[in-house]
Amino acid sequence: MLDGKNILVTGGTGSFGKKFLNMVFEKYKPNKVIIYSRDEYKQSVMKTEYANKVDMSRVRFFIGDVRDKERLYRAFEGVDYVIHAAAMKQVPTCEYNPFEAIKTNIHGAQNVIDAALDKGVKKVIALSTDKAVNPINLYGGTKLVSDKLFIAANAYSGLKDTRLAIVRYGNVAGSRGSIIPIFNNLIKQGEKVLPITDTRMTRFWITLKQGVELVFKALEESKGGETYISKIPSFYITDLAKAMLPGAQLKEIGIREGEKLHEVMITKDDSRSTYEYEKHYIIYPNFEWMDIKKSLLQGGALVNEGFEYSSGSNKKWLSIDNLRNELHNI
Repeated sequence: MLDGKNILVTGGTGSFGKKFLNMVFEKYKPNKVIIYSRDEYKQSVMKTEYANKVDMSRVRFFIGDVRDKERLYRAFEGVDYVIHAAAMKQVPTCEYNPFEAIKTNIHGAQNVIDAALDKGVKKVIALSTDKAVNPINLYGGTKLVSDKLFIAANAYSGLKDTRLAIVRYGNVAGSRGSIIPIFNNLIKQGEKVLPITDTRMTRFWITLKQGVELVFKALEESKGGETYISKIPSFYITDLAKAMLPGAQLKEIGIREGEKLHEVMITKDDSRSTYEYEKHYIIYPNFEWMDIKKSLLQGGALVNEGFEYSSGSNKKWLSIDNLRNELHNI
C-alpha cells in the first residue's frame, strides 16, 4: 500500500512520529517520509537518533507549523498520504493558553484539510483522543472540533478523491503525556509514596506499536469519515503504581480539573453507527450526503444500541502482573 509512496507526518518528531518512522520502513518501502514539525532541535536529534535505524536517504525533515497554510501547501506537494499528529496536548497548557490551542488544534486542522484537498493528497489520517469524547477541558473541546472538521471534509473532496478518517486512542503507554514517566521519575528519586488522583481511576492500555498499526489499517481500508478505535484492555492506576513499585504506598491527592475518572472512546449515542470487528471498532459517519452502506467493511456487526466503550466497564483488564510484563515491552 505504501510502497513507492510519499508520506508526510505532521508533528513528526513526537512519540508517534518516531515509532511510525521505524515501523513504516519495517513493513513497507516508501519513496519518501517527510517529518513536518516546527522544532529544529528535535528534528536534529531525530536525524542523529535514526541515522543507522532507517534509510535516511528516503527521509526529509521539513520545518513548518500547521498554523502556516502556505508552508503546508509547499510541504504537501507530491504527497500521497498524510498522518496528522501535530497538536497541543497538555491539558493545563491548553487551559492557560486557550487561544494558542485553538490556533494549533482547530485552525491547524483546517489548514491541513485545505492543503490536502487542494494538493490532491490521497488519504489523511488524523489522530484523535479519548478527551474529544464528551469533552470537559479545552484540549478535548478543540480535538472534538478537529475530528468533526476531518470527517465533514469528505464532502468537499469532489473529483480529487481525497479521503479523510480518524484514529482515536487515549494516552499511549510510556509516552510523554502518560503517568508512567511521572512515576518513573519519582521512583528514581527514591520516593516510596506515589500520588494517585483518585483510587477509582481507570485507563485504557495501548502501546505506540498498536497505535501505529491502527493507523496502517485506517490508511489501507478507510473510505472516508470513519473513526477507528482499537480493542484494548483497561487497568487501574493503583495497579500500575503497584506494578512499577512493589510495596508502594499510595497517596490520594484528588482529581484534577479537566480530568475524568474513566476514559470513554465510544459514547452511547455513537452506538447507533458503531460496528465491531475482530480487533477494533469503527464509528461510521452519519450524514445525508454519505451512503454508509458503501463505507461498511465486511466482517463487522452493529453494536447494541446504548453500548459504551469505557475504560471503567471494559471486558478486558490487566492485572498487576500483566502490567509488569507490559512495562518491559514499552
